[in-house]
Amino acid sequence: MPVGASAPSDLAARLSAIDERIADAARAAGRSPAEITRVVVTKFHPASLVRDLHALGVHAVGENRQQELTAKETELAGLDLEWHFIGQGQTNKASAIRRSADVVHSVDRDRFADALHRAAVDDDVLDVLVQVNLTEDEGRGGVAPSSTVALAEHVLTLPSLRLRGVMAVAPLDEEPTAAFDRLRRIADDVRSVAPEATWISAGMTGDFAEAIAAGATHLRIGSAITGPRPARG
Repeated sequence: MPVGASAPSDLAARLSAIDERIADAARAAGRSPAEITRVVVTKFHPASLVRDLHALGVHAVGENRQQELTAKETELAGLDLEWHFIGQGQTNKASAIRRSADVVHSVDRDRFADALHRAAVDDDVLDVLVQVNLTEDEGRGGVAPSSTVALAEHVLTLPSLRLRGVMAVAPLDEEPTAAFDRLRRIADDVRSVAPEATWISAGMTGDFAEAIAAGATHLRIGSAITGPRPARG
């Protein structure tokens, strides 16, 4: 077995443990676990691990990098998988992202939205979320909270994109409860212009319970399920 790889039994145990914690957090928030999509982030892991995950019933898989997304989606094209691109998008890679992704979580500026739209083929419609920057650092991925609705309105003008909601990462220097409460209010603002944009992509291994309490519909969970990332050669 390659260094950093997980035995299928270990993978199954970690997946089951996370799903139990998600279900517990959902019930504690008065929600049904069925409302929540668990996206397994497989960054730097081989396609074989995604294949193992699929055998365990995983449907939604997330990638941060376009090159990995493209390579894995191509190799595993015969499997019933939903590919989520969650990394910061570059306009010059928008076409490649669109060819492989079913959902793009990281639309953070008009130009990237426009590039994704231009890459449409025929009547293809791509699900997208507006990424919100919840920090004071303008260099981080995401649109400023005050500009989120304007970006959402722009996305609504692009017929090949279907606005699904918002995405964010909780800042490291802030309690996740407070950050996700702010995101929920932003999501409400977006729904005022796009009532069907009900998705909230928020929450990772360390803060998904708080995200669920704030209404998250999609969780992005990596190494707690996949195990440690392999060393990059």
